[in-house]
Amino acid sequence: MPNLFSPYTLKGVTLRNRIAMSPMTMYRAQDGLMNDYHMMLLGSRAAGGFGLVFPEQLAITADGRTSVTCAGIYDDAQLDGLSRATAMIRSMGAVPAIQLGHTGRKGSSLKPWEGGAQLSPDHPDGWQVTGPSAVPYGGKHTLPVHSLSRAEIRQLHKDYASAAIRAHQAGFEWLELHFAHGYLGASFFSPLANQRTDEYGGSVENRLRFHLETLDAVREVWPERFPLTIRLGSDDLHKDGIQFDDAIVAVAAMKGHGVDLADLSLGFNTDDMSERPFNQLAFMVERGSRLRREVDIPVGVSWNLGVPALANRVIEEGAIDLVFLGRPALSNPHWPVWAARELGHGDPFSLLPQDWSFWLDSHRAHDAALGWPKVGSPAS
Repeated sequence: MPNLFSPYTLKGVTLRNRIAMSPMTMYRAQDGLMNDYHMMLLGSRAAGGFGLVFPEQLAITADGRTSVTCAGIYDDAQLDGLSRATAMIRSMGAVPAIQLGHTGRKGSSLKPWEGGAQLSPDHPDGWQVTGPSAVPYGGKHTLPVHSLSRAEIRQLHKDYASAAIRAHQAGFEWLELHFAHGYLGASFFSPLANQRTDEYGGSVENRLRFHLETLDAVREVWPERFPLTIRLGSDDLHKDGIQFDDAIVAVAAMKGHGVDLADLSLGFNTDDMSERPFNQLAFMVERGSRLRREVDIPVGVSWNLGVPALANRVIEEGAIDLVFLGRPALSNPHWPVWAARELGHGDPFSLLPQDWSFWLDSHRAHDAALGWPKVGSPAS
């Protein structure tokens, strides 16, 4: 059996394979509430064979959203939709995962296909954005940023903990903290955004303080048997920003505060990057492999891993532990089944729920008319 499809156990949770659907903001929520759209999206991917399924990043506060159409977990009224989602994912054989975050200085924005401009606090759909320092992100995000006080930072730690309690109540079994993509956690870590002179700024250790205190607050309320993971912006691709050596130090420290797996991505604390590797296949794998070796912690990465043979190889070679797929999961809800067929899996339909698998395995029809792409053809 290809290693991509081998089970993976972390803490008290076992995934049926090494394929995770990444969190992706879809701009379909209202008042932070998930709805039937999210049930369709998440349920179909769980039914399609993914081992770990995330909804989009869930904001820990109302002003932690990217836009008013983003989902949240800051109000008990949001628990019903979240509980429906976890029940759906679990019934289809996958593990329901949650990513908690706060968009910080990149919030209060229009949808990207509406231009993505930042809305001022006096706009009906806008609010005052916050960050470690009063430094706007730039580009489309130019409005003034409120620099968080120590008291406001302490309140955010409580908000993370409250969100983690709700996540457990809603039935999630895997929790990830979003410290990447230019959002609040990423901006505290990056000297491009964090120009504080107190204990939360300056050295790598100080810029990491926000993360460690957040982890401590969440670890105290999140059940020990369930994984606690982080998505870390591990490189700003800018000479004055986060360097990957900083990420090695950071994850080592986070491991000591209860992190069970590191999901690596980029910092995105600026659009002024020295390189843009986004068209390169598997460009995060080398970084992930180095972190895995040097920190001795399980690692997952995303970015251009949607080629089955490549995804299988990085698992088979032990470079990383989990493959995170975003756009491939959008383009093909049954990506794991397609990949299994491409890789010569002996029973690819076994990745599906039993009723689907039964009818597809025992079909009375011409193979070409069944609807699955032929082996060797692109996913559709």
